[in-house]
Amino acid sequence: MKPVVLDPSFFKRDVLEVAPGLIGKIIVRKFENGEIKRYRITETEAYRGEEDLACHASKGRTQRTEVMYHQGGKIYVYLIYGMYWMLNLVTGEPDHPCAVLIRGIEGFSGPGKVGRELRLDKTFYGEDVAPSKRIWIESDGYEPDIWVSSRIGVEYAGTEWTEKPWRFIAKENK
Repeated sequence: MKPVVLDPSFFKRDVLEVAPGLIGKIIVRKFENGEIKRYRITETEAYRGEEDLACHASKGRTQRTEVMYHQGGKIYVYLIYGMYWMLNLVTGEPDHPCAVLIRGIEGFSGPGKVGRELRLDKTFYGEDVAPSKRIWIESDGYEPDIWVSSRIGVEYAGTEWTEKPWRFIAKENK
């Protein structure tokens, strides 16, 4: 099947549908020099609204989380450790802040490595992934088997939220 760019409606669904649905899709990145690279998504994590204590929106609407309160399909990037830009895709309807963290792509495991490989920066914040001219998601029909586990690195949120089975990994990358 010839790859097609995901329609914005793909992201306007519940985060628990979008997160596993992104496994096997392709992130396409067009760099400033015109080079285009494609990377298959291998791992995602879902973050679901203000009630989710592991979600940045659990602290409410702030300058940092504002984009999460928009319609699904926006890019939410943030910097950690002063050096890694984390790529998140906002999902759902306005005023219900949910996002999917891209934790892995083929050849790069870990969200910091993903951000570095894609050469992300703050200018991506709030951009529409469809129809972006520099980063978008395609589907070529590939649907891998998916392994589900609890989220990692969110112990601060407490056991209830850490143990949610909201991490999705392509089985061949487990």
